[in-house]
Amino acid sequence: MNIKKSILLRVRLAFLLIFIFSIAIVVKIADIQFVEGEKWAQMAEDIGLQYKKVKATRGNIYSDNGSLMATSLPFYKVAMDPAISDDEVYKSGIDSLAYLLSRHFKDKSTQEYKRKINDARLRKKQYLVINARQINYQEKKLMSGWPIFRKGRHKGGVIFEQVDKRFRPFATLGFRTIGFINENGYSRGLEYSFNDILAGKDGEALYQKMAGGNWKPIYDGTEVRPVQGYDIETTIDINLQDVAESALLRALKSHDADYGCVIVMEVKTGEIKAISNLSRVEKNVYWEKYNYAVASQGSTEPGSTFKLASMIALFEETNISLNDSIETGDGQYKFYDRIMRDAKPGGYGKITVKQAFEKSSNIAVSKLVDYHFGHNPQRYVDYITSFNLSRPLGFQMIGEGVPKIKKPSDKSWSGTTLPWMSIGYEVEITPLQTLAFYNAVANNGRMIQPIIVRKAFKADQLKEVYEAAVINPKICSDKTLEKVKLMLEGVVERGTADNIKNSHYAIAGKTGTSKILKNKRYTRSYYTSFAGYFPADRPRYSCIVVINDPQGFQQYGSDVAAPVFKEIADKIYARDIEMHKPFPSLAMAKSDVLPVIKSGYHDDLKLVCNALGISNFSENETEDWVKAVKRNNAVVWEPNIAKLDKVPDVKGLTLKDALYMLENKGLRVDFKGKGRVTNQSMASGSTAIRGSVITINLN
Repeated sequence: MNIKKSILLRVRLAFLLIFIFSIAIVVKIADIQFVEGEKWAQMAEDIGLQYKKVKATRGNIYSDNGSLMATSLPFYKVAMDPAISDDEVYKSGIDSLAYLLSRHFKDKSTQEYKRKINDARLRKKQYLVINARQINYQEKKLMSGWPIFRKGRHKGGVIFEQVDKRFRPFATLGFRTIGFINENGYSRGLEYSFNDILAGKDGEALYQKMAGGNWKPIYDGTEVRPVQGYDIETTIDINLQDVAESALLRALKSHDADYGCVIVMEVKTGEIKAISNLSRVEKNVYWEKYNYAVASQGSTEPGSTFKLASMIALFEETNISLNDSIETGDGQYKFYDRIMRDAKPGGYGKITVKQAFEKSSNIAVSKLVDYHFGHNPQRYVDYITSFNLSRPLGFQMIGEGVPKIKKPSDKSWSGTTLPWMSIGYEVEITPLQTLAFYNAVANNGRMIQPIIVRKAFKADQLKEVYEAAVINPKICSDKTLEKVKLMLEGVVERGTADNIKNSHYAIAGKTGTSKILKNKRYTRSYYTSFAGYFPADRPRYSCIVVINDPQGFQQYGSDVAAPVFKEIADKIYARDIEMHKPFPSLAMAKSDVLPVIKSGYHDDLKLVCNALGISNFSENETEDWVKAVKRNNAVVWEPNIAKLDKVPDVKGLTLKDALYMLENKGLRVDFKGKGRVTNQSMASGSTAIRGSVITINLN
């Protein structure tokens, strides 16, 4: 009995405690709800409202002719306040709106969209993301006319939140140079270097936090509008950029190389017209990951292109001439405890200073430098410093590599440092720094700072104009310049780069091949390069090509980098009429020699002959297609008559004209070769059967 009473007592006590606790909760809820309600409501509102940044529209990046290289395009996140519209507007438009949303986004059915919006309206949800996919401006304009949405923000509840996305019209062309900037602010290239100018000034607006963690903008008149960024105009020529990048890519694939870079610069202005950096990401796939041309990743031992600096130092310091002789022996020479070798097995023997440079004799250059500067190596280093090869150029892009030029006072200096420095080892510079030096030689000794951005502007408002600064008005004497120019031309005429010699214009430059240092040991992998300028007699462009670690039996600068230089130079020469020598039209008109003229369209042939000052006439001016007959130092146009149902005579025509004539007869054309038509499979004057195949050969 006592046990039973004890249990009942405990149960009653527990029930009493629970009852008292429940009463306390109810009292507290009532206190919070009615007594302190306004206080907590204000606190919730304060927590749910925040001023947030409104990103400014980023400025554009243009090429030298105004082509867009990077721009910001507006995209929009579609959201809605489904509770804001009145019943009449909502009920009359919800079915159509749901249907249009389903048809546009194609991810949910009409009923699913309708249910989603209805549920949010019943719950009085003030912010509903309609779809995660962002829409473009044209889609926004279209949606603005849809039912409910057409009532606008305040009566229809539609919310279009703008999100700017960076767009590059030329896709990956010049990707690493143009650069990028991601949502976290991480950026590279011009986007990074000129971020302060491009970014503009962010604005500010009040946002309210909604259920689900989304933030809804509240336009209460306190917002600060963002200020759009300035545009920048670069010096990049889109066409030359395409030429340089394509040539480099072909060479990298052909030689299965690790990476490569190309820079093309205008000699007089210092403007970078093309810059490409490609590195292997997988077999036969290359991408612009690092800026080897400018940044520290590309700072390496240049090899024989550095011999130009050594020769200028020698010519400035001594009275040696191009025809002085030097003994190189059997291709091996010992400096202290190290043996230096020339590339040619058996060596070059006794050669002139000019030949030593043209053939890129390591022994000859090192012996000369060691003999004349060995007693005072600081003097040699002083020359290198005066050429501005020991400090950065102050290029406009952030992250320029810092040259590493040893000094005799350094702990790492040894007796072999000077001979090896003289041929481009134990020094590190970037391709851009090498090119600026070669450009100075082409520019009659005037070294200018390369530039890649001309100006910053917004509409007609000019913020800043950038000009190439003069780093050194004269790197050496005119006498020295005359010597080294002859040697640079000789490299292509008779030396290591004679494989890129051509009859249309002269190239001056120097090949470079250096062993790659890995884990403090030189390997059998090579860093190949070619630096130079063209045309050699009146330089307009300078260029450097670097290809790292080519595979296969071709591993020298002459075989790997120089052909890329020539391909780029050829295409620039072909498209730049100012580089061509004037055609002697008057002399041709007076001489007994006429150019090869065969057949073609009458008006075109007359136009060309008249421009060249060549006498020409026709007895029948109404004929469209003619053949050329030479008479008494003049050209007579004879009709190339093609009857309606007959195969025309297309011999002597260009492919374009031959195709035009034959296809107009209903014939299908198969052609071989290039040039002008030399023969055709169907005889002229035979019946032309529509759909039949005619084969033409060109040569």
